Amino acid sequence: MKSKQSFILTILLVGLIISCILAIMIGPVFIHPAVVVKIWLHKLLGGLIQPDWTAIQETIVVDIRTPRVILSMLVGMGLAISGTAMQGLFRNPMAEPYVLGMSAGAACGASLAIVLGIGKIFGVFSIPAMAFIGATITIFVVYNIAKTDGKVPTETLLLSGIAVGFFLYAVVSFLKLIAPDAVLRNVVLWLMGSFAMAGWTDVKLVILPILCGIVIIYFLCRELNILQFGEETALHLGIEVETVKRILLVFSALITAVCVSVSGIIGFVGLVIPHIIRFIIGPGHHILLPASALAGGIFLILCDILAKTVSQPVELPIGIITAGIGAPYFVYLLRRRKKAISWW
Repeated sequence: MKSKQSFILTILLVGLIISCILAIMIGPVFIHPAVVVKIWLHKLLGGLIQPDWTAIQETIVVDIRTPRVILSMLVGMGLAISGTAMQGLFRNPMAEPYVLGMSAGAACGASLAIVLGIGKIFGVFSIPAMAFIGATITIFVVYNIAKTDGKVPTETLLLSGIAVGFFLYAVVSFLKLIAPDAVLRNVVLWLMGSFAMAGWTDVKLVILPILCGIVIIYFLCRELNILQFGEETALHLGIEVETVKRILLVFSALITAVCVSVSGIIGFVGLVIPHIIRFIIGPGHHILLPASALAGGIFLILCDILAKTVSQPVELPIGIITAGIGAPYFVYLLRRRKKAISWW
């Protein structure tokens, strides 16, 4: 079993590297993969490789496409990890930041920062900070609305997340209505999700929060495994369930908020990827979490390639592509669960 899991992780890692190279190659200007590799070896080895490419090719690879690929990989990994943590915590394959309203909370917080300038005390971090505050408040509101007699029924949690999410999107719509024309276009494009404007500044902004959040969630993989047997069993085994819940919720909110602040709303990555990987590799979170992270990175990079190429010269918002894949999958999961639920 371990050899199978190691093999799958290796395949995913190789797939991630290949996806990164493909994404740097493909665009309005095609760049040969050998040129891509040589340019980066030239940069990493301090100029030991003599250039046989143009300055334009180097600018495209280093300053335009590479930060975009790294950012899409980080966001894909972060959203997949958040979704895996949510599904493990609530023991439900339909739980994920988008469905539970965390993305809507992050969007509301970021929109307040963009339109009204709230959060200026955070400086350059105002949008990520407000997105984090919005996502954190939202998930705790949803959690407390759904809580009944000390328990959180899954169906109630999902309905609470959807309801709160609709309310927050209404707030975002109101902010769009009152936004000046110069700001409105930025808000609309941002809400649809895109990496078109990605740069090294965005990568530097998100890399530490996302990687730190992933590491902390991974350190709780044992607790997530035990929680699959129920909260009472976890309590008997010495797990501080409420503390674990809060840590997972806060860091899932942190990752989601940081992702949303640089990419806009990209839904369903945290729903589709963990569920598929769980089916392939099994439910153990010690292997499920890293596998989901790698698969999430691959998935969002490939979606971004589609966004760049499917409707050239116009770039399609990546949120449309992920929603087109994820929404039908969500309906499929709902239909599967409906058979197991007694409504009367």
